[in-house]
Amino acid sequence: MSISLQKGQKVSLSKENAGLSKIIVGLGWDEVKRKSGFFAPKPQPIDCDASAIILQGGKLVDTGDIVFFGNLSHKTGTVQHMGDNLTGAGDGDDEQIIIDLASVPENYDRIVIVVNIYQARERGQHFGLIQNAFCRLVDTRNNAELCRYNLTDDYSGQTAMVFGEVYRYNGEWKFNAIGQGTADNSIGDLARRYL
Repeated sequence: MSISLQKGQKVSLSKENAGLSKIIVGLGWDEVKRKSGFFAPKPQPIDCDASAIILQGGKLVDTGDIVFFGNLSHKTGTVQHMGDNLTGAGDGDDEQIIIDLASVPENYDRIVIVVNIYQARERGQHFGLIQNAFCRLVDTRNNAELCRYNLTDDYSGQTAMVFGEVYRYNGEWKFNAIGQGTADNSIGDLARRYL
């Protein structure tokens, strides 16, 4: 049974799911329907990019530890991005990141899941134009949803989002629903938060 998380809530992934080894982090969002008049310029689609920042001791030590549309697989093979969705159109997950929890090397303790709007400033876009944003974790053995975090705050003016983090604590994997909006304009800006 899936657990519905609130902002700031933490949940154990390993304790309740014996033998859990691999998860899918599914991220989704819908674009708010914008009004358009006869003379109004057609709005550009909002391109949200999901990424995973893989930390050692809570810090980013190598740019190769960022998995995103430009680097789809971590050098260890334990974190994989399944590809870029340019519009967020359609139902279900818009982007997915697969994490092989059982194989993540011990020196990595935290995998931060972030989303930024591609060229947000240039296009005048922000998370206030996004609705129904969520992050969910799925057990790959049976496609059962373990937990879901629906973002409900008003993120107007925010161009990026720290959705949550999968982290190792006392030998077990947990998930923390963060939901922190930021004004970062790129994955590089987001990554600098963890240096």
